[in-house]
Amino acid sequence: MKKRKLTEDEILKRAAKIKLLLLDVDGVLTDTGVYYSAKGEELKRFSIRDGMGIERLRRIADVETGIITRENTEIVTSRARKLKITELHLGIYEKEKILDEILRRKGITISEVAFMGDDTNDVEIMKLAGLSASPADATKFAKNAADVIVKSKGGNGAVRDFAELIIKSKIDKKQKRN
Repeated sequence: MKKRKLTEDEILKRAAKIKLLLLDVDGVLTDTGVYYSAKGEELKRFSIRDGMGIERLRRIADVETGIITRENTEIVTSRARKLKITELHLGIYEKEKILDEILRRKGITISEVAFMGDDTNDVEIMKLAGLSASPADATKFAKNAADVIVKSKGGNGAVRDFAELIIKSKIDKKQKRN
């Protein structure tokens, strides 16, 4: 069953509450491609714009970013380190099961967590998150579970799109208080 789509106002209200953005890797931070060198080394392509979105979220909106992925590679660890992401969960097959531990440790509620995913293994955590999103090229399963479908494709600015929406909501909320 497809969930009811939120209005733009409802999306912005939820986005204004976000304290932690959790991300999948393949198809969200990457373009779903995996490249192999002649020596069998695995390579992935990441968007610099997504990295800037993560930095802006931290600096402007005081929103932490984390990763929950099935992947368990040095590539992901290296990218997380570069982006100053410390909430890093590798080799996780049932992403929703680690959520309670994160909430307890951080002292936040599920309404303060956003998640961006692109495929069937992301759907359950997307249903739980206070706000969920998927890239434009996500599977129909992820799109049906998402509150927001951003304009950009995975690995091509999708995270930046979602980050800017969260930033805008927090700036708007601040301006309304003043």
